[in-house]
Amino acid sequence: MASLIIVSNRLPVNVTKHSNTLHFQPSAGGVATGLCSLGESYQCRWVGWPAIPSDKITPQEKRKISAQLSEQNWHPVFLSAKDIRNYYDGFCNKTIWPLFHYFPLHTVYEDRHWQAYTRVNKAFCDAVLKIAEPDDQIWIHDYQLMLLPELLRKQMPNAQIGFFLHIPFPSFEMFRLLPWRKEILTGLLGADLVGFHTYDYVRHFLSSAARIVGNEHSMGTLTVGNRVVKVDAFPMGIDYDKYSIAVKDSKVGKALTSIRKKVSDKKIIISIDRLDYTKGILQRLEAFDLFLSQNPKYKKKVTLILVAVPSRTDVGDYVELRKQVEGLVGRINGEHGTIGWVPVWYLYRFLPLERLVALYNIADVALVTPLRDGMNLIAKEFIAAKTDGRGVLILSEMAGAAGELGEAIVVNAHNKQAIVHAIKEALEMPLEEQIERNRTMQKRLSRYTVTRWAHDFMESLSGVKKIQQGLSICKIDKPLREKLIREYAKSSKRLFLLDYDGTLVGFADKPEKAGPDKELLALLRTLAAVPKNEVVIISGRDKATLDYWLGNLNASLVAEHGAWIKEKKAADWRVIEPLRNDWKQTIKPIIELYVDRTPGSFIEEKDFSLVWHFRKSNPELALLRAQELKGAILSLTGNMDIGVFEGNKIIEVKNIGINKGQAAKLWIASRKWGFILAAGDDYTDEDLFAALPDKAYSIRVGYGISKARFNLDSARDLRLLIEELIKN
Repeated sequence: MASLIIVSNRLPVNVTKHSNTLHFQPSAGGVATGLCSLGESYQCRWVGWPAIPSDKITPQEKRKISAQLSEQNWHPVFLSAKDIRNYYDGFCNKTIWPLFHYFPLHTVYEDRHWQAYTRVNKAFCDAVLKIAEPDDQIWIHDYQLMLLPELLRKQMPNAQIGFFLHIPFPSFEMFRLLPWRKEILTGLLGADLVGFHTYDYVRHFLSSAARIVGNEHSMGTLTVGNRVVKVDAFPMGIDYDKYSIAVKDSKVGKALTSIRKKVSDKKIIISIDRLDYTKGILQRLEAFDLFLSQNPKYKKKVTLILVAVPSRTDVGDYVELRKQVEGLVGRINGEHGTIGWVPVWYLYRFLPLERLVALYNIADVALVTPLRDGMNLIAKEFIAAKTDGRGVLILSEMAGAAGELGEAIVVNAHNKQAIVHAIKEALEMPLEEQIERNRTMQKRLSRYTVTRWAHDFMESLSGVKKIQQGLSICKIDKPLREKLIREYAKSSKRLFLLDYDGTLVGFADKPEKAGPDKELLALLRTLAAVPKNEVVIISGRDKATLDYWLGNLNASLVAEHGAWIKEKKAADWRVIEPLRNDWKQTIKPIIELYVDRTPGSFIEEKDFSLVWHFRKSNPELALLRAQELKGAILSLTGNMDIGVFEGNKIIEVKNIGINKGQAAKLWIASRKWGFILAAGDDYTDEDLFAALPDKAYSIRVGYGISKARFNLDSARDLRLLIEELIKN
């Protein structure tokens, strides 16, 4: 059976200490239910905080807690009260929570909080490493542990790591406010699969990844170092049967009878939330107040039952929110209430399941209008509990669940008048329409449960790993490297065909116009000095640049992807075949226009090509402009022997017949080689790979679909391989 390590801020158990006695209380919620269901297919272990500060227990009690939890395959991470205060109450709930929910004015940026967050993530990393085996899958949860994927990746490069964020991921404009934005993104991209509730959050994450750390995607897939990373949406479901069957429970029946006696025949609107400013509770109360003012006929006929579950009671913003809610409830009841009728029943407490299901079942309307919410399972639980199909869900469009529950009345939570209209529509909706809407949503929710959500995520994680393994099949491992070295050593005639940018020098290793470093020059000089070796540098650079950088080497040079060649010891450059460049006077003004319209981009003019570079431009704007530019040029060059090619942050216009493969054939055909090695990193090198004999060693630096037979992770790895060859 496969082994899975689940990592979350909290274990599914609360450990408390009273009168020097330890107490263990299960705290299974919706997420825990879905994750525990994986126990049928996986051998699961769970790493998390046991909810008790380490400085409140003795070393002996720590050992006792660890021993007892280990019986359930739960592994505690002990945190001090100070770390809990700075990491959880501080960075998690005063920085990440408000910012990711679009409340920047509530956001606090404290370096001590960030240091604690970093420290605790490292503690979780150490805890996972103590139990992790090489073949384990690791699933990390939520915003408290966003640095953990990369921390684990550094220690376990081949591990299968998934991450799921249970809150919204904000837009780039909001996320960029975070001083530690790059560290957070780098941390998340340590995972193989990054999951969110909705595609909006996926889109926001991909936008930030491109703009902040430069990782662009193709269909939700990014290349990070030597790995493929998949980003996708997995809308979390609920334990549907738990709520649909619970209505038959006798405890629920007693609760139903008790509530009905108190509300009599009045219509019931329910509002159930944690007391949190992101939930829109104040706005909801204001809308209900407005509803009663505009629809006096409903006075004495409708009651709002407002359940606010205590949350973060020691955080100032939450203390103030409670005062505001209770003050507003009092004003509404004082202004609209009468003897025998209280418009708003306010409950500041946690409700047990039987009371919760009873409220779901008896309610005529559920008012779920968060200002921002990752998913919101209350809305789904309400629908699941409506076994008779009666009742109407009013749902904020800013809740992740709105994408799945389109049959609800969907409103803008900031528009009080829209909520007023929705309440009236819900109270007056015909029973047949209520049932039709709810049955459709129930079928959907019963299919995609929290159990299916968990299994879908794990299947996708395995799928990503298979893609990575497929790309690694051609990786030059130790046996292949030894074979390559042997063939090199016994050959008397060896040909090296080497691209420059991205192959011998990584793009991150140098500024745009910087030349080769001393180490590379020494390496190429040594390689070319071996009498049996023929070295050809085939680059997209112009001939003047290549001459200046590499002209002193005992090597041949190819410039502009094959337009110009300069054979070893030759004095001058020559063209392979006569080429025209008069087309540039037509195309260049168009590219210059796009340079003006795209800040950060520039044009590079070569003898037989024009290149538009947009590496330093806004990624989203640049990609849009690139497609526009490509279309504009293609419309003008339809009858010309001119091609438009997309490369790594470039658009290049050049003669179609010119490519690296054509140039390489001159050397390949010049003699019978015992050993050929060609290396490149992008689309311009594919023609080179295609021109090689079957037995040649074609190497793509980096990952992606390629005609190359083998691959290496980086330019550094290629240099190391060449060093090994030289020694033999």
